[in-house]
Amino acid sequence: MASPAASSSVLAVVLVATLAAGANAATFTITNRCSFTVWPAATPVGGGVQLNPGQTWTVNVPAGTSSGRVWGRTGCSFDGAGRGSCATGDCGGALSCSLSGRPPMTLAEFTLGGGGRQDFYNLSVIDGFNVGMSFSCSSGVGVTCRERSCGDAFQFPSDNSKVHACNGNSNYQVVFCP
Repeated sequence: MASPAASSSVLAVVLVATLAAGANAATFTITNRCSFTVWPAATPVGGGVQLNPGQTWTVNVPAGTSSGRVWGRTGCSFDGAGRGSCATGDCGGALSCSLSGRPPMTLAEFTLGGGGRQDFYNLSVIDGFNVGMSFSCSSGVGVTCRERSCGDAFQFPSDNSKVHACNGNSNYQVVFCP
């Protein structure tokens, strides 16, 4: 059995490591400004929730997360177990998504650098457009897409001119119906 002093030292190391890991997370604040309910989803962390008009959802995403996505689902109906479907952006009939949604869907995409490296983010309508969205980071530019042909979003797969850089450990805002 470990001595009380040894146990305290181990606890202190675990606590410091946990706090340091939290300091390397980005906070995504997702707000519904639409006049209708949106069910935002986020992968690979976050899952999904129901946001009525004016509500906000906060998701903490660890540094080093690559190929992350946030999108809004519309026309959804779920039972108490979180099973159902959405007219747009459906992810296999689940309220809490573990895989990407089905088009059409407007996408906020990101890769978080971590370890002092930059983050990268963009909007995409390659998979179609279903709800207006703005996406910004605390140390970069904001991008907005209110319609399918918006200039701030990727329109086709070989377009690489819409990626923006942001300082690592930034905070992000995703707003539906900006």
